[in-house]
Amino acid sequence: MADSDQKTTALLKAYFEHLEFERRLSKNTVRNYKNAILHFVAYLKSEKLWRETFDHIENRTVRSFLIDQQRRISRRTLHNYVSGLRSFYNYLRRKKLVEINPFISVLLPRLERKLPVFLTEKQVVALLEAPAKMLREDLISQFDAYRDNLILELLYGGGLRISELCGLRHGSIDHQSHTARVLGKGQKERLCPLGTIAIASLKLFIQTFEFDCSETAFVVVNQKGKPLIPRQVQLLLKRYLKYVGLPLSISPHKLRHSFATHLLDNGAELRAVQEMLGHSSLSSTQLYTHLSIQRLKAIHAKAHPHG
Repeated sequence: MADSDQKTTALLKAYFEHLEFERRLSKNTVRNYKNAILHFVAYLKSEKLWRETFDHIENRTVRSFLIDQQRRISRRTLHNYVSGLRSFYNYLRRKKLVEINPFISVLLPRLERKLPVFLTEKQVVALLEAPAKMLREDLISQFDAYRDNLILELLYGGGLRISELCGLRHGSIDHQSHTARVLGKGQKERLCPLGTIAIASLKLFIQTFEFDCSETAFVVVNQKGKPLIPRQVQLLLKRYLKYVGLPLSISPHKLRHSFATHLLDNGAELRAVQEMLGHSSLSSTQLYTHLSIQRLKAIHAKAHPHG
């Protein structure tokens, strides 16, 4: 391998470690940024523009790359690529390996913001009651029923992301105030109300099954006391969706959408919901406001004489 190739490989390895261990980005984000850089290098090589360094890239090369990628990937993926490459060039500038960031002023096609998919309050009730009903019908074990009810209550009652749920430890929960400190995106900590029912489900689970409840012990575990991974939570959710006749496409994240929508529908302030969700930008939370307004308009059109 040529020295230049070794230097490039070492540079990229250092950058990916920087993302994972210093910036503490999620594995998905690191993977997306890595894909963006590798696709960019592959494009440069295919166009005979690769010189084993990143300091010679012109704006027209960036524009050509983006035009080429638009034929292959979605607008959202294109935005992710630019975000990853912009971050990479900022890193190179700090290391004094390049003078400019050619991705700073890139113009991208606008994204269509899709409204979040959510369950109605009636559908959520049916879902939350499913473990107990399946237990009464001898379809699942007592352990699965109690544990899975706890999982559903934490996802909906606390609006947790699936990664936050799987990473939740007993020491993070305050049983008196019914709150938990969770680590969200970018390792940002926030205080999250869990609700009285979620806390009651947790107490019942703890009292019934003698698992380790020390501060560092995980809350959501299997019968051997090992923490669940997100894929396991996704699969167990599908079992209850199928039981109550809801679409199997409903994900744990859509319970989070339902949590936010129902809060706003019942009068919660937008800023408060933003804090509970852990959104860094209010614009992310405002999507739920648009969704609630649409529902109000639909109700008005159906019920009002002049609707």
